[in-house]
Amino acid sequence: MKPLNVTVHIRASHPARESPGQAHHQPDEGVDFVSTTEQSPTQAGDESYVIGIDYGTLSGRAVVVRVSDGVELGSAVLDYPHAVMDTVLAATGAVLPPEWALQVPQDYVAVLKSAVPAALRNAGIDPALVIGVGTDFTACTMVPVLADGTPLNELPEYADRPHAYVKLWKHHAAQRQADRINELAASRGESWLPRYGGLISSEWEFAKGLQLLEEDPELYNRMDHWVEAADWIVWQLTGSYVRNACTAGYKGILQDGVYPSEDFLSALNPAFGQFANEKVAHEIGRLGASAGTLSTEAAAWTGLPEGIAVAVGNVDAHVTAPAAQAVEPGQMVAIMGTSTCQVMNSDRLAEVPGMCGVVDGGIVSGLYGYEAGQSGVGDIFAWYVANQVPPRCHEAAKDAGQSVHQYLTELIRDQPVGGHGLVALDWHSGNRSVLVDHELSGLVLGATLTTRPEEIYRALLEATAFGARTIVETFNASGVPVTEFIVAGGLLKNSFLMQTYSDILRMPISTIASDQGPALGSAIHAAVAAGAYPDVRAAGKAMGKLNRNVYTPNDESATAYDYLFAEYSLLHDYFGRGANDVMHRLKALRREALIPVAAGTEAVSA
Repeated sequence: MKPLNVTVHIRASHPARESPGQAHHQPDEGVDFVSTTEQSPTQAGDESYVIGIDYGTLSGRAVVVRVSDGVELGSAVLDYPHAVMDTVLAATGAVLPPEWALQVPQDYVAVLKSAVPAALRNAGIDPALVIGVGTDFTACTMVPVLADGTPLNELPEYADRPHAYVKLWKHHAAQRQADRINELAASRGESWLPRYGGLISSEWEFAKGLQLLEEDPELYNRMDHWVEAADWIVWQLTGSYVRNACTAGYKGILQDGVYPSEDFLSALNPAFGQFANEKVAHEIGRLGASAGTLSTEAAAWTGLPEGIAVAVGNVDAHVTAPAAQAVEPGQMVAIMGTSTCQVMNSDRLAEVPGMCGVVDGGIVSGLYGYEAGQSGVGDIFAWYVANQVPPRCHEAAKDAGQSVHQYLTELIRDQPVGGHGLVALDWHSGNRSVLVDHELSGLVLGATLTTRPEEIYRALLEATAFGARTIVETFNASGVPVTEFIVAGGLLKNSFLMQTYSDILRMPISTIASDQGPALGSAIHAAVAAGAYPDVRAAGKAMGKLNRNVYTPNDESATAYDYLFAEYSLLHDYFGRGANDVMHRLKALRREALIPVAAGTEAVSA
């Protein structure tokens, strides 16, 4: 088959770059979308297709997939027009407080209106042959809405109120509320707490909801539903609100069909007592089921047939497991992008310290789905390149025709393990697992006057692998063994990073055989919702793609990394488990200094 070259006037990520800073949600800067895709010369009359839509941190991607074998025929990406608002509120220019991260919900609808039609054009198929749509989203990403689904920020009187906007997954300003939830739950012996490794994250529904109540009670009272973006976008597609079982279990503290009690919530704040009943609780949709059918309005947006199946919403990490043919116990899938989320099935229920949760059927029916994660991975590499790498490196990379990430990687690739004399902590966006503490911060130890930029870059790459090893060892020690490590997401394109992970984990690494893992996973769920397959396992077997044992550990490097990992672990426990709370103190000092600025100062335009 010859590739079909199609130009689409939408910005998109370049599929061939090998760059550890390029997350699968992170498009190249200043590049118009020119996609090369494989397509059969003719369309078989009995073929059908599904659309997978992956909503990431910075962009939304639509992929057209053939139902019979999972072949991806065309894709397109739209950068969110408002991106992430983490310094100023776009509507007013007002300075946001520290640790905030907001988005505009209409950016998500824009993906339906632009990326989906563009992907269809790119695929060159007849839209009438599409039988279903599936979506996935970053989580926990929350939208405050009215009863009809209208986001509060779209009401003119609330456009200048930060709490009226989407709180993105990496909005960490609710840490103090999360601390109170954890302290109260531990003191009361709440039965649901061990299901989350003993700690509830500031990223999740209840901490963010409590922050909204306590900082803007008028908006809290006006809000009818506190909705995961994963469910809100399905609502826009179908006209019906259905909560998905994945986010309800992992992010919404729904265990054994029950949310935290009114008594517990009232003890946090008397006005919070009905939060679960009035703002959160709703019909739960099973993963792979149909949430409804495509509405007339959404059909006009997308160019798809009205009435086709729309799958129940899902999370970008969990939906990727069947796309990587990784739904059996012990297969840990690491979706490595701006952050990393590790998900795995098991046939046993156990308490794993610091896990993000264990949910019955959280990934596929019949097994317990476990989740862990690292809040910053590609984001850390991107931050370092944007803010710490000197101009000479940027110029040299440009002269070499490389990205800065590629350039730094090549400079450091052949240095012996430990040759930089550095060890780093990968907490620039806090720690999701196993410490569940977003008051922690990054650290690079060992720098001297001769330390080079590429050496610090390598130390940061290694730190994220040490964080992954900490998670794997915690699962193993808790009786939930990790038998296989599979990588999906944009960062798998960097072969040095992948080999580093294999050496540090002392495990072979398999990789998903798709550049669009979450979107492919969403397409798989769409096929099940449309009735093309009986369940997600069967659809994943037919449509998923996996390259096994692409990287294997180098014994010499692995032994050397064991020594560095021991140093990482000492620092991890020293700064992360209370021996030295300096990171917490510095975060508190920063808040005290900056919150008055955010409260009373307008941002100055550049």
